[in-house]
Parts: sequence; C-alpha cells; structure tokens
Amino acid sequence: MKKPKIFIACDTNKINEAKKILTQTKTNKLDIGYKFGLEFFYSKGGREFISKIKGKKIFLDLKFNDIPATCSKALISLKDLKNINYVTLHANAGEETIKEVVKTAKKISSKLKILLVTVLTSISNSSIKKIGHTKSVKEIVKKQALLAKACGCHGIVCAGSDVKFIKKIFKGEIVTPGIRLKGDDVGDQKRVQGPKEAFKNGSTALVMGRSIIKKKSSIKFNILKLIEELK
Repeated sequence: MKKPKIFIACDTNKINEAKKILTQTKTNKLDIGYKFGLEFFYSKGGREFISKIKGKKIFLDLKFNDIPATCSKALISLKDLKNINYVTLHANAGEETIKEVVKTAKKISSKLKILLVTVLTSISNSSIKKIGHTKSVKEIVKKQALLAKACGCHGIVCAGSDVKFIKKIFKGEIVTPGIRLKGDDVGDQKRVQGPKEAFKNGSTALVMGRSIIKKKSSIKFNILKLIEELK
C-alpha cells in the first residue's frame, strides 16, 4: 500500500529547530518530505541548511509572483540546490509567467516540479471581495486549476474543500495545506480540513505545520497521532 505523502512545514527561522523537526518526524509509516517557506529560506544559514538535506523530498514554498523574466531568473538562481523537488508559483502571476517558469524548470532539471498556488487557505469568500474579486473562491480556484493544466504545471496547491471539484479537471498532483488534527486550533486559516478527509477527497499530498511542530505535545507524539487519524 502506498504511504501517505506528508510535507512537514518547517516554519521557523532557527537552524536548531529545523534539525529537531527533521530528526523527530522520522517514521516508516508515512512518506515524509519537508516544506521550507520564506521565513526559513531567508534566515541566516537557511539556504545552506536546505542544500545539505539528502534522501528526502524538498518542497521550496517561495510563491513566485512577478513578471515572467523575474520569476524565470529567480528559479535559475536556485539551480545549485540540486535536491529541490518542488517550487511554488502563485497563480496571480498570470499565464505568461507560469508558462515561462514551467519551461525554465524543465531546462534546469527533469525532477524539478512546479506547483501552482491557488487561493490561499487564509482567504474566505468575504475577504477575497475586499481585494477586488467579484467571483467566489471556488470559481477562482477552478479557473486557476484550468490555467495550471493549460500551462503544464506538475501540480497545484489548494484547500481541502476545493479538492473534490479540482480533481475532476486537473489530473496532476494536488497538494493541500491548512490541515489540522482533531481538536487543533485553526489559527489564521479559514478553509481547513482533517488529514483523512483530505486524502479521501483526492489530495495526493498534505502540508502540515502547526499541528505537528507548534504544539505543547512533542513532535514525535503528534506524528503518532497523525498516523492514528489516517487509519
């Protein structure tokens, strides 16, 4: 049976904390990878630390969102990081940028995959109107998934609540953040889901941070709780 794919979000700016996360999330029950975002990547020694990780899937969540040339050159600047498997690009960057980044990724490495970020899980229907959108979150995410498909993205990042309708139109990887274990605080997230439900709906991988690394209980305990919830 295929192991559930989980990306542990290393949401810290401290090298020692990142080392602890990598050490305490080891398990043969899950296919564990690690997501590094802006906080860690920009921290002192962060980039170097990432470059030295071996034997694990690495998801660099930088959410590029700029003109085609800038995003393409930004991706090229990462080509020395030979262990990177995934890099994120925001759908708001537009069709031209997405196509250019996908093309650049193919030139860099056949294993480098571009994930298109749809509407963030911290955004609701009411908050999306405040930034000028007239469509619902669901309508926007659907258009973004079609854009990912047309531009050749390997996968997309979307909320668990969007997965059921997304998988009908997009056949690539569907990575879902905003995942919470039972009883956990949702924090600043608006569209959250449990891990078992997300996989049942069609997510191919989950991103988990706060439910694993930001609680009073130990990281090892939280991993065991996740394994139990997935049964």
